[in-house]
Amino acid sequence: MSNLTHVFANGRALIPFITAGDPNLTTTEQLIAQMARAGADLIELGIPFSDSTAADPVVQKAESRAIIGGATLDKIFAMLRRLRQYCNVPIAFMSYLNPIFAYGTTRFMNNCREVAVCAVIVPDMPFEERDELLPDCRANDVSLIAMITLTSRDRIQKIAEQAQGFICCMMPPDAEPAAVQELINEVKRVKQIPCAVNAGCSAGDGVIAGSVIARLIEKYGPHSVPHVTEYVHHLKIALG
Repeated sequence: MSNLTHVFANGRALIPFITAGDPNLTTTEQLIAQMARAGADLIELGIPFSDSTAADPVVQKAESRAIIGGATLDKIFAMLRRLRQYCNVPIAFMSYLNPIFAYGTTRFMNNCREVAVCAVIVPDMPFEERDELLPDCRANDVSLIAMITLTSRDRIQKIAEQAQGFICCMMPPDAEPAAVQELINEVKRVKQIPCAVNAGCSAGDGVIAGSVIARLIEKYGPHSVPHVTEYVHHLKIALG
């Protein structure tokens, strides 16, 4: 959890999202290292899942490419062990519940600690069921990150009260800036915790950028590293 305290310490945090293993794990390792050098404050690393319900079809295709390429949790952890020999950028996993349960929750969180994954985001886990993961998260110093949307308003107080690290505010592309800001205000009235929003939103303590990066990887494949790095660098400059 301590790694997350530094992510939002110097202005708006830049949080790129990539799918582990897209197009292969060697490229993923290079992408993480180069995005860190380009200014990423935290990297969200998606665990590919065959039954993904990701809202963004670009991300769904990235997961399919990663699975076809042979990405598994054991291979992802092995890649991160190599990475940690020379790169200490904070990393958060984004994973559906099924891969975590199939791998074994205790084993999964133990490995997160070993490779310094400081947080886990589980988009298909109802807030009321978070106790399924919390004990192993706490035992391994892994923050369980809450997600909210514009439809979460009647539950925001409960979610914010128990939130750890930061909150992911997942906004539709056409969300009005005033609506996004009001959602963040509702969170902060309950708890002063950083709120990360989709790229393109003007509010928020952090910006999550995924779709453009996934498209660059789709277009350039193993040669995508310089293109993604340039995009991340320019986005970091734009955030100030």
